[in-house]
Amino acid sequence: MSDNIEKSVKNYYGKVLKTNRDLKTSACSLDLKASKKLKDLINSIHPEVNEKFYGCGLIIPEAIEGTHILDLGSGSGRDSFILASLAGKTGRVVGVDMTKEQIDVAQRHKKYHEDLFDLEDKNLTFVHGKIENVLNASLQPNSFDLIVSNCVINLVPNKKNVLQDAFKLLKVGGEFYFSDIYSDRRIPEHLTSNELLYGECLSGALYWNDFSNLAKGAGFKDPRIVSIKPINITNKEVKKLVDPIKFYSITYRLFKIKDLEPDGEDYGQAVCYKGNLDESPHSISLDQGHTFPTGKFKEVCGNTYLMLNQSRMRKYFEFAGSWDTHHGAFQNCGPNKMIHELSKDQDVHNNNLEEKESSMSCC
Repeated sequence: MSDNIEKSVKNYYGKVLKTNRDLKTSACSLDLKASKKLKDLINSIHPEVNEKFYGCGLIIPEAIEGTHILDLGSGSGRDSFILASLAGKTGRVVGVDMTKEQIDVAQRHKKYHEDLFDLEDKNLTFVHGKIENVLNASLQPNSFDLIVSNCVINLVPNKKNVLQDAFKLLKVGGEFYFSDIYSDRRIPEHLTSNELLYGECLSGALYWNDFSNLAKGAGFKDPRIVSIKPINITNKEVKKLVDPIKFYSITYRLFKIKDLEPDGEDYGQAVCYKGNLDESPHSISLDQGHTFPTGKFKEVCGNTYLMLNQSRMRKYFEFAGSWDTHHGAFQNCGPNKMIHELSKDQDVHNNNLEEKESSMSCC
């Protein structure tokens, strides 16, 4: 089964799809808001690289200058090139992809982007290999500050291994920041073997609760959602096959921090953003539930405190409080609450559309 999936994915992304305009859903395409700086960077990327980009999110976090970054499933190299430009001459980006045709595109335009962003050869490397065996690709444990991935893990049969390897490859305090497709229920077996649905990033999607359990089992104890967007399926054949399953593009950030707890706990702590990041002078967001305005202390749970205090974000915040007194559970903390609220909103939206169509057909 795994070998068949691998061959199918390689064929779909290496030969069937010529550009992202050939996709049959919005699952593997980008439709998210970006800053002007990021939009300018995206527009500066070589046209062939952009048109062969099949990501589903924006995996460019803040404060990455000088960091060592691994891009899992780097494809045509679009995200790797952007990340390298932001990491700069003191940073390094390694892109790994199993589809030779995609790696060839990235390699073909590597020098173009090195010249464009004033980088050196050592700043950017592409490796032809499988992301579920990434530890065997001459990559050392505890060597990366940041690991990213864009709509690729759903295409891999052994998702557990990807998460476990990512945890091992990260330095303590590092993070896995990635976008992928998730479903609101487990995908039935008769759909997981459908090559079209797999190539379109649907039938390999994880049920979000299963993903949460896998992530926690790998050591990422408190997954945080950065953004979530429903997938629009316009192709009637595909829609009929997957109905009533709903799919979402979700960007997560997972931190490798030892003392994170399974849930947000209240220790009376607070943090204040200094406003000293050029790209975020007025406020900065950790995830969908946490935005910090400049110069204002905000109460946080113990896990949020650690994510900011024990990562590369530490120098951008002031911290108050200790671990002396536990006040119980921190209220309204956790990703599942947001997921289920969005799912309910989507049900209401779909019901309204069905009622509207029914009303129109009766006239």
